[in-house]
Amino acid sequence: MEKTKLSMYRSYRKLLHNYLGSNREEALHCARQWSKKMIDQDMSPEEMVSLHVAVFKELVAELPMETIDSFDLLLEVMNGYGRAHREHLNLRDRQRQLDAELEIAARMQKSLLQENKLNVKGVDFGVISVPAGIMSGDYYHYDIDDHGHIGVAVADVIGKGIPAAMCMSMIKYAMDMLPAQRLRPGTILQNLNRVVARNIDDDMFITMTYGSYNPECHHFCFASAGHEPGFIYSANTDMFHDMETKGIVLGVSPNVAYQEYTISLRHKGDFIVLLSDGVTETRINGQFLERNHIIQLIRKYIHLPAQTIVEQVHSEMEKIQGFQRNDDFTLMILRRNV
Repeated sequence: MEKTKLSMYRSYRKLLHNYLGSNREEALHCARQWSKKMIDQDMSPEEMVSLHVAVFKELVAELPMETIDSFDLLLEVMNGYGRAHREHLNLRDRQRQLDAELEIAARMQKSLLQENKLNVKGVDFGVISVPAGIMSGDYYHYDIDDHGHIGVAVADVIGKGIPAAMCMSMIKYAMDMLPAQRLRPGTILQNLNRVVARNIDDDMFITMTYGSYNPECHHFCFASAGHEPGFIYSANTDMFHDMETKGIVLGVSPNVAYQEYTISLRHKGDFIVLLSDGVTETRINGQFLERNHIIQLIRKYIHLPAQTIVEQVHSEMEKIQGFQRNDDFTLMILRRNV
């Protein structure tokens, strides 16, 4: 340690001597290089000032008392600055560690969401889910049960950040624990509601729409727990309609029944749109985007495959917001294709 200090002293003495002499331009260049040494040696600002004072006193034999006194004042200032600087570095290191941990958690959370394609004859399916921050409070689900029916869901935790992401993970595992045989959408929401009511704080709630599509008869049965209404598109009339439902959000009370609704995708090209409120709460000049605007965007790309539609709609909405996301964004389309 003493050898290092002596080496730094001699190095800075040579640097300052050159600067006070005639070779100032070269000395300034060396000073920039020397500052990197300071960082490598973890040298604090007050230690640098002390080194400068010691070297300067050696190089200049007679210094005015005012100059010496000014060094004392500067050293005192640098002591305070040095403490603040070290606290800043400590906080920066802690933030970097937290960011690294969040990045790992985000990758783990992403791995919970399905990415495999839904390959069912006569069905065109697409979904996109993009978090507003590192982690998401949105959840989506799709699978095929033992009867060949397609189960789909979109859920949204009321809240943001890590608590919302943890709730999303809980919903994922609760869905995985459901029996493989076909359950009615209302029954699924009842089961999930009991899990949520037992396991999350009173000030947190989850909204969700769950539906089951029978590709044989083209019926779509669904239930909602206070979730953002989706859309139904009729290819025959070229019209969009809201999926009006009733149902209390998950987690308010453990004993809640959820009403079921059934619609029919009567014609080829009919489709269902499920979404989170991050889609409808997109802002333009401080105002929420109207649902008709969302319909117009979907209609713009309606001739494309479902996955391309959801991706293009998301891309358009990002541009609308100036690439500033305020909420998690999830959009899902299930279309009859035969």
